[in-house]
Amino acid sequence: MTENSLNVIPFRPEPAEVLTAEQAVIGAALLDPTRIPALAEVLGDPGVFYRPAHETIWRTITRMSMAGRPVDPLLLTDVLHAQGDLNKVGGPGYLHTCIAATPTAANGEYYADLVRAGAERRRINTTTSRLAHLAGDQHADLADVRTAALAALADLASGETWLAPVPLDSHGALPTFPVHALPDWVGAYVEAVAEFTQTPPDMAATMALAALSTAAGGRVNVEIRPGWREQSNLYLVCAMPPASRKSDVFAFMTGPVYRVEDELQAGAKMAIIEAQTAKETALAEVEALMHKARKNPDLDRAHLVAEISAARMVAEEIAVPPTPRLTMSGDLTPETVTHHLGVHRCLAALSPEGDLFDSIAGRYSSKPNLGVFLQAHKGERLQTDRITREQPTVDKPALTIGVTPQPAVLQELGAAPGARDRGLLARFLYSLPPSNLGYRKIRTTPIPDATATTYDVRLTALLHTLTALDEPVTVTMTDAADLAIEKLQERYEVQLRPDEPLAHIKDWAGKLVGHIARIATLLHLADHTAVDWRAPVQPATVDRAAEIAEYYTAHTLAVFDLIAADPATDDAHALLQWLQRPRKDGTHRTHIKAHDAVASSRRFKKVADVEPALQLLEQHGWLRSDQPPASGQRGRPQAVTYRVHPVASTPTGTDATR
Repeated sequence: MTENSLNVIPFRPEPAEVLTAEQAVIGAALLDPTRIPALAEVLGDPGVFYRPAHETIWRTITRMSMAGRPVDPLLLTDVLHAQGDLNKVGGPGYLHTCIAATPTAANGEYYADLVRAGAERRRINTTTSRLAHLAGDQHADLADVRTAALAALADLASGETWLAPVPLDSHGALPTFPVHALPDWVGAYVEAVAEFTQTPPDMAATMALAALSTAAGGRVNVEIRPGWREQSNLYLVCAMPPASRKSDVFAFMTGPVYRVEDELQAGAKMAIIEAQTAKETALAEVEALMHKARKNPDLDRAHLVAEISAARMVAEEIAVPPTPRLTMSGDLTPETVTHHLGVHRCLAALSPEGDLFDSIAGRYSSKPNLGVFLQAHKGERLQTDRITREQPTVDKPALTIGVTPQPAVLQELGAAPGARDRGLLARFLYSLPPSNLGYRKIRTTPIPDATATTYDVRLTALLHTLTALDEPVTVTMTDAADLAIEKLQERYEVQLRPDEPLAHIKDWAGKLVGHIARIATLLHLADHTAVDWRAPVQPATVDRAAEIAEYYTAHTLAVFDLIAADPATDDAHALLQWLQRPRKDGTHRTHIKAHDAVASSRRFKKVADVEPALQLLEQHGWLRSDQPPASGQRGRPQAVTYRVHPVASTPTGTDATR
């Protein structure tokens, strides 16, 4: 051993031959699936892959193999797509890249051994680097430093490895909204608003779809094939924490909607006044005749009744048009929503907050009244007057919902009786972007005037065009677009089977292809705001809508996890985030005790409060407990020390050696 053999060697990028070996392992599995068990035995933990994309592909291959499913590039592509991972691993073409990197499947175990050896070298490098940081911390307790060093070296000497931890959630890292799938003029404005407000583009994109839905919902339908029609209204929710500038983004994206609403109301004002005046005049004539009858009992009663009846008929035939409305606001109880839809049929409930969900969940009544929200999504006939019992009906009501509540509001909605069982949760498209609070730029690029003007002009034109329609219009899909929808139906249908990715949200996933058709219709209309919007929807538009739906699928899985989360899971999330944050000197915690976690946050008042979260993290492989040796003395037992998984030292939760 040379004098410098124990010096910490700076981490270097992984050699190209190791990356090639990883591709060859995947290629060998695809060329000869019978070798998958042998390859898995050599590799051991899937976390040995250097590239996260390779680990994702390998985990999917082994799951398919263990489930008895055939493993080939085509089926693997479908499964990766259903999981929302296909684009993240490089697309379908990357699987063929891996196959091309494989000289022969017979050498698969050799390449698997190279992959495992590369992981072991990274583990040694990472361990020594962490020990160097720990030893250099002059404020760390020397006994703690020594304990951590001995434990780390013992791990290396014994060959003990950390298995990849199990995520606390089933969804993993969530994708960002595919802004490129939006029409150019919408996407450019979404990106500009996101940059200026320093917010995730997901929020602006979701509210842009809500604005398009406000214009088209109930006014334009789509016929996918004979017998299958969908409305174009959407229920959209983007959950963000407080102080996320939700009101600013909301104002930018929905501004044209409210300006057009004001213009429509101003344009209709004179006609409304004239109709009101005519009706009041006619009613005054009826009242005058009634007064005449009361004062002159000797008049011909039959003639007078006929005259009064004719005057009343004239008054009743004078219809006073309602004040035009595109949106609802204020205290939106189910009753007021029902009433407004009875008057206007097509409306949007837009808000930067989650007050609407309070009403839906029944906070202000004895039990939730979900009927109107179920019917107005599908366009089912709605009885609109529950108070007077006259019960007039409205055909094809269309409600758009676009809100940005706090995540906790979704948990409250999920707990509302009937919200899941009756299908309300299944009607929403959910977005749950990560918060960037604390990491926002202070000085940002203003929204370009041309970008803002284009968005305003084109959305305004679409709103005026569609609100001027006397009757709903149905656009069709080309045969190729219908075929694209059929392929999506086939792809998602198998994902509803037991043990498949969407099995536990089949109520939501069962409506997914219908939502794709609705989104495609909105994209089609936005692409053709000036001309040809009545033309059939093209397959490329369906593909863009499917990409957006894939985004919402990943986020919906996260939202349903959030709804089902218990306090221990929430605490474990908070504790894991604390472990992932570096200390002031830039180092990370390699071991903790329960009282360290209590001291770190006001969330925990005493050690007993944090213990369920520690146990959950240990069960998921993020921590390992080292029980203190028995002292043989009476008194309080020594506290348990928890070693922290190396993967927790990165904010993204991925292995620091990658």
